[in-house]
Amino acid sequence: MTERQIAPYGSWKSPITSDLIVRESIGLTQVKIDGNDIYWIEMRPSEGGRQVIVRYSSGSDARDINQREFNARTRVHEYGGGEYAVAQGDVYFSNFADQQLYRQSNGSAPKLISTEGGDTRYADAVVDSRRQRLVCVFEDHRDSGEAVNAIASVPIDGGSTTILISGNNFYSSPQISPDGSRLAWLTWNHPNMPWDGCELWVGNISDDGSIANRRLVAGGPNESIFQPEWSPDGILHFVSDRSGWWNLYRLRAENETECLCDMPAEFGAPQWVFGLSTYAFDSSTRIVCAFVEQGIWRLGTIDTTSRALRRIDLPFTEISFVRAAAGCAVFRAGSPRESFAIIELDLATGSYRTLQRATQVTIEPGYVSEALPIEFPTENGLTAHGFYYPPANQDFAAPENDRPLLLVKSHGGPTSATIAVFMLSIQYWTSRGIAVLDVNYGGSTGYGRA
Repeated sequence: MTERQIAPYGSWKSPITSDLIVRESIGLTQVKIDGNDIYWIEMRPSEGGRQVIVRYSSGSDARDINQREFNARTRVHEYGGGEYAVAQGDVYFSNFADQQLYRQSNGSAPKLISTEGGDTRYADAVVDSRRQRLVCVFEDHRDSGEAVNAIASVPIDGGSTTILISGNNFYSSPQISPDGSRLAWLTWNHPNMPWDGCELWVGNISDDGSIANRRLVAGGPNESIFQPEWSPDGILHFVSDRSGWWNLYRLRAENETECLCDMPAEFGAPQWVFGLSTYAFDSSTRIVCAFVEQGIWRLGTIDTTSRALRRIDLPFTEISFVRAAAGCAVFRAGSPRESFAIIELDLATGSYRTLQRATQVTIEPGYVSEALPIEFPTENGLTAHGFYYPPANQDFAAPENDRPLLLVKSHGGPTSATIAVFMLSIQYWTSRGIAVLDVNYGGSTGYGRA
């Protein structure tokens, strides 16, 4: 290793250029598992931002599913998410150009299955195999005034849309129990957003497919519910912030709930988009879950019998879109040294492999500054948080007693949060000898409801 050159902070020469920052990287979201296959969505700037459903089969290369003239993207709630569903190799997706639902079977062209037409939109679909239909969020813009939201069904072979649940301003997260007998969903009304307060409802699915015996089981105007999910043995689980933290619960009996892991950590996230997932079942007795502590995401498993949490030691600091199957988990993750990637984890050995990366840009470790979580007092006796990035460059050192300039960043949106993941836009500055503070101010998520 060559001796470091002494130069003032801010004057260091860096290999991280503006050209590297704008070099193409793809977006990675919406992980799913279907049998032995793993799916995700890639947002590709080189294709005009088109969202492509990708399937990875063990022993073969990843393959695009939707053809080039199709863009798997929905505008329900405007922000979208929940663009596709998959079951037994068949993929169902919302196409951006017409906002309608399509079915694509192996080797065939996509087939239009929704027939409403006009300005109607679909999202967050699940496959109701027993009744050969999709159950999804339906949004109707055909009349003047505010769009009408509902939970609806569409036959998988094509046909008219049937409204199942309506009357509230917003709906999300329809989930069908493993035996096909019950439906769970979230709903909320103005002026709330789902992280302010929403309701979790359950209903029985009648022989004719309608929803009967509807009942509120959790939530309210001051309680946020996130990601209802049925366990393989038919127990409804969900995340609630009733304790002040988004913790994981299950429904033990009619309106009787039990907390699975009471801790000052967040197992949920703001539901700006559909299809978010922080936990999944690899069996009826084990949950794979992601949770955030002081702005850093972790992964663990919860034994549903003992309710014990076991942390999994991984290098990642952001984990999302968690899915699981017997013995394995798949998720999107990033670390202080590497950008986002799709990761497959062996739950027995703790080993993992990378299926896809958001970018192929690599930087030598000696030029990388890793985030240091900090907190500091703010007004009204409260605490704010952030990530501090000290200057880092293997070729340079500053003169004794010299101090760096500090660049302070503030993320957009009060319900958002910055994350401690490798970002070239930060490393550009730190590798030149300028420190960066990326602030999670009051209102940022990941630190409890208060």
